[in-house]
Amino acid sequence: MERLSGLDASFLYFETSRVHMHVVALVVLDTSTMPDGYSFDTIRSLVAARLPLVPQFTRKLARVPFDLHHPVWVQDDDVDLDFHIRRVGCPAPGTTAELAAITADIAGRPLDRDRPLWEISVVEGLADGRVALVVKMHHCTIDGVSGANLMAQFFDLEQNPAPQPPADPPKADRAPSDLELVSYALVSRARRPVQTLRTVARTVTAAARFVDIRRNRDNASGMPAPFAAPRSRFNAPVSAHRTVAFVDVPLDDIKKIKTRFQTTVNDVVLAVCGGAIRRYLERRDELPARSLTAVIPVSVRSEEATIGSNQVSAMFTTLGTAVDDPGDRLREIHEANEGAKAEHHAIGADTLRNWAEFPAPATFALAARVYTALRVGDRTPPPYNVIISNVPGPPFPLYLAGGRVEALYPLGPVFDGLGLNVTVLSYIDSVGFGFIADRDAVPDLAELASLVPDAIGELIEATTSI
Repeated sequence: MERLSGLDASFLYFETSRVHMHVVALVVLDTSTMPDGYSFDTIRSLVAARLPLVPQFTRKLARVPFDLHHPVWVQDDDVDLDFHIRRVGCPAPGTTAELAAITADIAGRPLDRDRPLWEISVVEGLADGRVALVVKMHHCTIDGVSGANLMAQFFDLEQNPAPQPPADPPKADRAPSDLELVSYALVSRARRPVQTLRTVARTVTAAARFVDIRRNRDNASGMPAPFAAPRSRFNAPVSAHRTVAFVDVPLDDIKKIKTRFQTTVNDVVLAVCGGAIRRYLERRDELPARSLTAVIPVSVRSEEATIGSNQVSAMFTTLGTAVDDPGDRLREIHEANEGAKAEHHAIGADTLRNWAEFPAPATFALAARVYTALRVGDRTPPPYNVIISNVPGPPFPLYLAGGRVEALYPLGPVFDGLGLNVTVLSYIDSVGFGFIADRDAVPDLAELASLVPDAIGELIEATTSI
């Protein structure tokens, strides 16, 4: 029995009927490389065989009576694979547009909390005989980096790997009684005063470091202040429906831009997103005079961290959408990120996780529902405008049941007031941009994704003037 951390549990508490707190990975397979040809049963059998290697797929939540503390994980010794692994037919002609629509429909449906918090939809009928897997897992189980590590359990590095001995099934847990759950919760809460004092002391020290950096920065830019972002179409209460789009660009182009401008890959990714969003809003005469800002999840995972827990903090930066010249936009983002990194380091990687331990479950859940029901996002300036994640992926090909992985696109959650999420993952020699948004806020998300290559082209052209 393992209790969820406060940060892990917060993804449960913030979930509503319209805000779904799961993450999605879209995996596109070339079935022509499968030794015996494609079959759904082959995919299902592989998942079943490797299930014991992934404890996150064989555990479920147990709620503490009266919500005295965060839920705990208990082993589920009767995982129903017919429920968790689904077969979906893609409408003809099976293009990117049809696959995106299916993925959006799956992403817009919540997971069943009475079962292990994952689903795999095998999408058949794609053009050229390809097959896609839409993998959905709750964010309380994984973050971006741990999700990539977890999925690696199902991938192979060779088309025909040597057979592996069957893995031992996970040890079944006895379901804890309500009395045990309550007792465990009360013991944990008894330690709260000491934990609170330590967290307050660390936070005061971090705040002093933060103020000192701001005072001595010589007007260099850093993290933008919350609730100072301009309002955009992305910053409204969300519906329960999603729209999805994805696009690939050459990794060499990203690296070339990074090298010429002496920035980082993450700076270039943000500049590309900023350029695409700027063009998208310009076409609708909706471009704010001030630059949009972004929330950047930052992995703070250590080697000792468990694969399934959230080890993430957040950094905030500008997207430079008010800057017309793409080269100047990238330079502004780079400068802002340098300051933001220093400020994030001063605050400390553990601050968010430490404070997430203290609010009671009922307080978390009530705050989320009040915020949604009263449409607070309509009455206050947006804290930030979009969420953008950049996750490093493997530089070598992957295989699943012998099928070569053609593309990988991760998709994160959207929130009330933050209706656009862009997650970027490199794979071999390309970089995949996965866009997910509220359908009402961005019904034409495919157009925004289509502007990414243009934004890359602008930056490539800008390198000629350096």
